[in-house]
Amino acid sequence: MSAAEKHIEGELIARPERTPDALRMALARLAPHRLADMEKQKNEAFQIAAQTNSLGPIQGWLTIWAGEVEVERRPDLMARRREAEGVVQTRDRDDPEWRAAMDEILAVLREARGAAG
Repeated sequence: MSAAEKHIEGELIARPERTPDALRMALARLAPHRLADMEKQKNEAFQIAAQTNSLGPIQGWLTIWAGEVEVERRPDLMARRREAEGVVQTRDRDDPEWRAAMDEILAVLREARGAAG
């Protein structure tokens, strides 16, 4: 088990390596209903990478999905995101609670992506 795969109390699974296969296997265990979106976005990232001769789109995809897996495997982050998403879906955009909920969603994503490295 690598350092990245160390399992910490309260996490549903150990943090996977930051590779397409490891992230896909983790998502399959945590949120299999999201696999089609993951695969679609991966294909788009690889297509753009090939067209632009740049690894940026692939690195971006890895960052996004490592963060999504991090949220899915950590009940604390998932609860924060779900609560904030509920506010976003039920409030008007001019409501200060809507803005606060959007800020919370962004904070969750920043924390998740930072932790997933």
